[in-house]
Amino acid sequence: MFLKSLDLQNFRSYSKATFDFSENTTIIVGPNTAGKTNLIEAIFLLSRGKSFRAEKDIQMIAFGQDLARVKGKLANEEKVELEAVLTTGRIGGVEAPLKRFLVNGVAKRRVDFITHLPTVLFSPVDLEIIVDSPSTRRNFLDDVLEQIDHQYRLALVTYGKALRQRNALLEVARESGVRREGQFEYWDKILIENGNLLTLKREEFIVFINRAKKEVFDFTVLYDKSTISKERLLQYKDAEVGAAATLVGPHRDDLSIRINPSSSNESESVDVKLFGSRGQQRLVVLQLKLIALSFIESRLGVRPVLLLDDIFSELDEDHIRIIYDILHKQQTILTTTHEEFIDKRRIRDASVVKL
Repeated sequence: MFLKSLDLQNFRSYSKATFDFSENTTIIVGPNTAGKTNLIEAIFLLSRGKSFRAEKDIQMIAFGQDLARVKGKLANEEKVELEAVLTTGRIGGVEAPLKRFLVNGVAKRRVDFITHLPTVLFSPVDLEIIVDSPSTRRNFLDDVLEQIDHQYRLALVTYGKALRQRNALLEVARESGVRREGQFEYWDKILIENGNLLTLKREEFIVFINRAKKEVFDFTVLYDKSTISKERLLQYKDAEVGAAATLVGPHRDDLSIRINPSSSNESESVDVKLFGSRGQQRLVVLQLKLIALSFIESRLGVRPVLLLDDIFSELDEDHIRIIYDILHKQQTILTTTHEEFIDKRRIRDASVVKL
């Protein structure tokens, strides 16, 4: 399976464009502001049904337009065509859905749409996985697990909806000074059932990470999980009303990535976020992405497409060699500002797209 072609209409800086991709490696070359990351974002949209950088979907629509469309053709047995349509909510003055997903012209829910084009993205902003808030690390787990597990996708959506409803009840309880227990029973049950499934699946992925061979940089991931149960919800009952927020559950999970400076004594391990150099943090992220490739392949039986957005400026020569060594293992689409940054002797059957 690989992404054969991509058609863009009113997406970011592209009013209309078509791109063809090699089943091996495609190099997208262009100066800054040429639209390289926009192209990667469009592929990501077909893979996940969302952006990896826009806060709101409307930001992906070209300025002054009501609609953006992204189509992708896959080379596989079914010859699948994926399509994502984004709108401002109105087209030609007529109300329209904000987002639609189609597979071979048939409308799909996002949870069913994102099964067709598995990808792993590595870009300079991924350093935020290490240095940013816990939500960024949770997003990393969700990003991988959503692609390989239908149960996980459904549980994540259901949990999010129940959490918003329960927090709304807590807001009412804080404002009125009265907490009506009967209103919480239904939402508590949904949170506990789906929250425990999310925790279980996250634990399985973290075990895989810790057992995986680490050629780039060695580390251990500690799962700081927030278990949700009737007992814990009861324990934080009063505090939740004061905060008007649910204080336990997988929405409060975090990861601690530990490195061992001496490489001999595990008790001396330190959190890479607090004590690792920027170079070490970057290598941890690279290693996480390589493990994600292997994890998705182990679960789906197909190698995901690797998206590399301007990462050659972020890595030294030794670690760029590692990237070259894995390029041929799957379809790879990478961007760079200068073609001479690429050692073409090390890339098999690469095609070049110049912006």
